[in-house]
Amino acid sequence: MIRPLDRVGSIKLKLGIAIVAAVGVAALTSMLGLRLGVPVWVRPIVAVAISLAMIQVLARGMTSPLREMARAASAMADGDYDLRVTASSRDEVGDLARAFNSMAAELAETDRQRHELIANVSHELRTPLSALQATLENLVDGVAPADGTTFAAMLAQTQRLGRLVTQLLDLSRLEAGMAPLHVAPVVVADVLDDVATEARMTHPSTTVDVDAPGDVDLDGDAERLHQVVANLVDNAARYGPDGQPVRITARARGDDVVVTVEDRGPGIPDAELARVFERFHRTDGARSADSGGTGLGLAIARWIVDLHHGAIRVEHNAPTGCRVVVTLPRRRPHDRVAHVGTPAGSDRER
Repeated sequence: MIRPLDRVGSIKLKLGIAIVAAVGVAALTSMLGLRLGVPVWVRPIVAVAISLAMIQVLARGMTSPLREMARAASAMADGDYDLRVTASSRDEVGDLARAFNSMAAELAETDRQRHELIANVSHELRTPLSALQATLENLVDGVAPADGTTFAAMLAQTQRLGRLVTQLLDLSRLEAGMAPLHVAPVVVADVLDDVATEARMTHPSTTVDVDAPGDVDLDGDAERLHQVVANLVDNAARYGPDGQPVRITARARGDDVVVTVEDRGPGIPDAELARVFERFHRTDGARSADSGGTGLGLAIARWIVDLHHGAIRVEHNAPTGCRVVVTLPRRRPHDRVAHVGTPAGSDRER
């Protein structure tokens, strides 16, 4: 489509140009008609007709992005997020078109993540349910004995279902901003010691070492911070080799507290480092599923760290293994509001 005024940077200026051009065309047409001897009553009709045609061309080019946006919005209402608007204009309509395209891209990504989330949740729920159903059918048919081993296997699948449902609820509340923090002074060493005690009971073959001075404290939600470190330690113990320790450290660095969790497992490939915080992302899907991981632990950890105005990242731990670094401000900035978004992305467990 012809858009002769695309280079003009203001819609007001475009309208002014269109009006001046119409007046000029009308005057020129009248002068030519006078020289050519065209009757007086015909000259204004011709001038108006030519001016309207020119205005139609100019106006159509100015408003075409708006019509494209209307069509794209109708398509979005039907679930089609692929249409984009031509955004070559430099005026306010062009800015609106570019913002519309950005919004459409975000909606398309959100819709993709929604479908992916539903598929992943369905798969994660189906796996333990299928195992429970098969075991119960074997018990009913007398194929499997009703002994402690069978019931232990059923209990493990039930616990896996419970963890998944709990983590999904946590993630839903965090994303919706419905998980307010109960901020109070927290002694970091106490939180880490509690996490280590629980981890030693859950993973008896793993040594969990804590190195945290007793005078390191911060303003935060002790329960949520416990949840962050517990998820990190559970990951480290789950994927680290038996007999190799998981190390938790905490240090005060200026106005921040830095907590690290290190393991000696296989680590995370460089290509996966940017995705580890995405929901349900796993660097080794089969191993994670077998070991009971839901792919939500790091997602929840990232949300909680964000709510504390902190940062979390994953690094390589030489010579082998993985190191997760959590940086939290010691004193909560009262003039800032915790950002809860989507994010990219992203939230995930190995």
